[in-house]
Amino acid sequence: MIPDESAFDIGVERAVQAFQQARGLWVDGEVGDETWRALDAARWHLGARTLYQAIPDPLNGDDVRQLQERLLEMGYDVGRTDGIYGARTARAVAMFQREVGLTPDGACGPQTLGALRRLGRKVVGGSPQRLREEQALRQHGPEMRGRLIVIDPGHGGGDLGVVVPDGPLRWTEADLAYDLASRLEGRLGAAGVRVHLTRPPHPAKPISNLDRARLANELGADLLISIHIDGHNNPEADGVAAYHYGTEHGVTSTMGERLAGLVLREIVARTGMRNCRTHAKGWELLSRTRMPAVRVDVGYLTSPLDRKRLTDSHFREKVVEAIVAAVQRMYYPVDNDVLTGTIDVSALRAKLAAETAAAAAAKE
Repeated sequence: MIPDESAFDIGVERAVQAFQQARGLWVDGEVGDETWRALDAARWHLGARTLYQAIPDPLNGDDVRQLQERLLEMGYDVGRTDGIYGARTARAVAMFQREVGLTPDGACGPQTLGALRRLGRKVVGGSPQRLREEQALRQHGPEMRGRLIVIDPGHGGGDLGVVVPDGPLRWTEADLAYDLASRLEGRLGAAGVRVHLTRPPHPAKPISNLDRARLANELGADLLISIHIDGHNNPEADGVAAYHYGTEHGVTSTMGERLAGLVLREIVARTGMRNCRTHAKGWELLSRTRMPAVRVDVGYLTSPLDRKRLTDSHFREKVVEAIVAAVQRMYYPVDNDVLTGTIDVSALRAKLAAETAAAAAAKE
């Protein structure tokens, strides 16, 4: 009997899971929107088609990412190697074409690809993307004041995330994530940071990760921090983990990796939670943002230990203080960084209040 090739059997499910794991996606064996877009991107290799800037739907694929990586090696600024052929990539291609005597149309066809393959690497002594990210991050100095940070409370709009009954109560990831986000909004605002949340407490409908990333990009945010709470079938699973953008080809957002590490270490130091490490992921919320972005999963709602912590407002304040301290450390030069757990968040607010009062007195 010939098997039905259209059947989604256990073999296909395992193949999907293997693909998801390799691409840094959620490993659920289901072909949702994000997995389908990743499957479509994976079918392209550099040279299989002419690449150009398409508006409003840009070309997306592994061939674009390979082109971006090649241009970065040669010293051209394509921004993040996200596999999206946007304006920045087109400008980099046009600059390369101009330098090698080709028509600078910003499209990568056979002639441009041939020139790229003939020429060697220009940049040595470090990652050009890392250097650009560091420069962009610290160009306004070590102060947090005036920065724009987007805080993303996970789920919402009917999507409750992890849900755990607790006697007469019911705890949901969506509500706890929003509580943490709103507390973080207040703390950062008190330190002079401009803050924008990706959703209200109870949006009318779920908001996709793509829309959250687009919002952060449109606002021109300096950082994005997404807050989630995890869940597991094993109630003994507990701890905090942080995620940054990266693929099977390596880390592609070094500042995102640094932010994830700082957030994780500060939370562990101030709360005593289990350190579940930082991880590179290809999730669209992390890959489609043009600024350093991190997702932090603050504990397991399914763990009695973590649930007791998370449902305590004083504990949630500790988590928020840890994230504020991590954000401040992001803007310190590496050689002027401080020890984990030593930043006094209340002192940051006091300093801002004193500077504001001094500025007001000077105007009088």
